[in-house]
Amino acid sequence: MEVALLLLLVIPYLVIRYFVIDHDTQTDKDRQRFNQGIQLIQKHQFSEALLYFDQAVVQHPKSAVAYAYRGRCNLKHANYYSAIYDLTHALSLDNTIADAYVDKGIAFYKLEMNQDAFREFDKGVWHQRGQSPDAFRWRALARIQLQQLPQAENDLKRAVALGDENAAFLLNQPPFSRKVLF
Repeated sequence: MEVALLLLLVIPYLVIRYFVIDHDTQTDKDRQRFNQGIQLIQKHQFSEALLYFDQAVVQHPKSAVAYAYRGRCNLKHANYYSAIYDLTHALSLDNTIADAYVDKGIAFYKLEMNQDAFREFDKGVWHQRGQSPDAFRWRALARIQLQQLPQAENDLKRAVALGDENAAFLLNQPPFSRKVLF
């Protein structure tokens, strides 16, 4: 009897609690908070965005989103070591930001650290659940540098299947283009 009464009290409590609790993650809240800076990046105003996220990092030092977007701005300004630092810090705060893995891989790739770049692109593909053509294309570029041509070709084909025209162009370039002689 007491168990039934307890269940009658616990079930409504759980239902009410479910509808009252905020379900947004800290990353979602930070994306809303830094929407102004994110819009600057989308408009390709990277200098202004870098200043914005410099201030955001000072005001919110535990925000993975602020560090990730500052890292993206540093990447666009070819400050690769600063980008790697910011993106590494962002991923240490929240390791589920898939774009940060790809951006970090691009920085490593630009520094010709191909093994590290491949590892980051691989993580980016995994975290984006195979739905990002950019991650596949960049991973293929790193694999080309590592002389993993069959796997690179597969990555490029998957990127093309996801709609990446740049990957289609790369597939028509050596070492993937095969000329048939009659």
